[in-house]
Order: sequence, then structure tokens, then C-alpha cells
Amino acid sequence: MINVALPKGRLGKKVYDMFELAGYECPAIKEDNRKLIFENEEKGIRYFWVKPSDVTIYVERGAADIGIAGKDILLEYEPDVFELLDLGLGKCKMAVAAPENIREVTDRTLRVATKFPNITRDFYHKESRDIDIINLHGSIELAPVVGLSDVIVDIVETGKTLRENHLEVIEDVVQISARLIANKASFRFKTAEIESLRDALAAQIAPKEAAK
Repeated sequence: MINVALPKGRLGKKVYDMFELAGYECPAIKEDNRKLIFENEEKGIRYFWVKPSDVTIYVERGAADIGIAGKDILLEYEPDVFELLDLGLGKCKMAVAAPENIREVTDRTLRVATKFPNITRDFYHKESRDIDIINLHGSIELAPVVGLSDVIVDIVETGKTLRENHLEVIEDVVQISARLIANKASFRFKTAEIESLRDALAAQIAPKEAAK
């Protein structure tokens, strides 16, 4: 069996559809129930739903052979896993945003609110900029509005939330998408099976990229 950690939610459902089209279907996963584990012995595949931010933990510690995690999670936590494939799903970006029409802060340490301190620290280190990181877990957009921070570093999809709070993107940090990752030991012992699955998924991506 190949054990697959799928992220709960809309992205996970899109990812499963790719697996299904690649020939790794498991019909029970689409039934209306509260089960967390689904398997198809004939196909040699077992899926389980986990919180998106926990996928890397399941894979790194070997509870799952492979999983799907956002590039943001991989950059922020740097799990000891193999990154096998960009699935081209869940595309967005991480960016720096600030209040509209506010002058750039250059005369003091920049106050940055974020849920991603490591990515933020690396980004500003490359710019040789002194920053004060403010770790938040809730609505990051509120921080500059009430004066807690000068800017924020956060994931931006449509930008609607930023506009509604009179914020605007001033710098892009990194492009984000869903990645297929593998446990290192699993990849060594199940190389052929995992590579076959990866190649079947990649075969679906190529036509989409060519059509752009």
C-alpha cells in the first residue's frame, strides 16, 4: 500500500480528482460519511484526510508515504522530505502588503506582521533590511490598519480582502502552489510505486501547461 496524506478541504478534493484520473481511484472517499481513512487494495492505495498544515508532519514521520502540501508550508517549516512534483493547484503568492498611499518606512526598523516568520525573515535578510517580526495567527490584515505593524507578509489569492481593508501589495515574496512530497525512507523502499504514481500525475499536468 502507498499511504497518502490528503489535505482536508477544497484543495484536497481537487488533488484526489487528479489521483483518480491517474488511475488511483478509491470510490469510498466520495461517499457521504465521516470516515478519515479510505483504501483500495486492488490499486494498492490508502488515503487519509488531515489538516493541511499537518501533512508534512505525517509524511516526515513516516505515517504517510506521500502527501500534498503547499509550498508555503515547505518553506516555512523546512520538513525533511522529498519534493517530487508541482501539481499546479492552489496557485497563489506570498506578498508584502501595506496601507494604500503610505510612504515607505526607511528611517527605522520595519514592523512586519505575519503567520510566516521564517519566510519573512529570509526575505528581508536578502534585502539587508532590519525588521521586527510580529507573530499573529488571526486576521493579519488588521495589524497595519490599527497601527500594530507597518506591513504584513501573507498569502494573497485574489487580493479582495486586502482591497476591502485599504491595503495593497507592494512586493511579491514567492509563488505558492501544491506540491507532491514523499517520506525519504518510503521513497527508497517504494521507489517504483511512488515514481509511477508521480509520473501518472505529471502526465495530467503537461497538457494543461501546454495549453496555456
